Amino acid sequence: RRYRRAVTTLPSGVRVERVPVARTYPLRALVLRPHAPEHVRLPADDRPDTAAFAALDGDEVVGTAVAFPEACPWRPAVAGAWRLRGMATAPDRQATGVGGAVLAAVLDHVAAAGGTLVWCNARTTARRFYERAGFQAHGEEWVDPDIGPHVAMWRPVGPASPRGRTAAGAG
Repeated sequence: RRYRRAVTTLPSGVRVERVPVARTYPLRALVLRPHAPEHVRLPADDRPDTAAFAALDGDEVVGTAVAFPEACPWRPAVAGAWRLRGMATAPDRQATGVGGAVLAAVLDHVAAAGGTLVWCNARTTARRFYERAGFQAHGEEWVDPDIGPHVAMWRPVGPASPRGRTAAGAG
């Protein structure tokens, strides 16, 4: 199965870069934990193999995501699984390609690191976004009492091509 790229263009002046994880905290707090910003920090943030990405408009962080190697709970025997967390896009930048560009950077990074799949616990409001990027749901939706309805999702990741695009993501 072939998957579409998560995004083809970015808004003018916006770029995606790997950044120190702490640079993602303000946007993660605003979008993901507005009622409990003290819980924005994740245990994996301190790991040396954690990769944080940000979409930047000038110096303003307008999109974020963090990924790190972690076994997929429903596919524990699959080597090379990575977990996606802290995926956030500034409310005024949603549906502009920013989130897709950040996700594409994560998928490219995982592929270059030899990863074979990416999984996450997605908010149900973001389910269509992930499905358009080739993710599929696993199991039933559930409600996290602190942050609302979620669904587990995953997608395979292919080897990186010479142009830095993942084979599974090329479209």
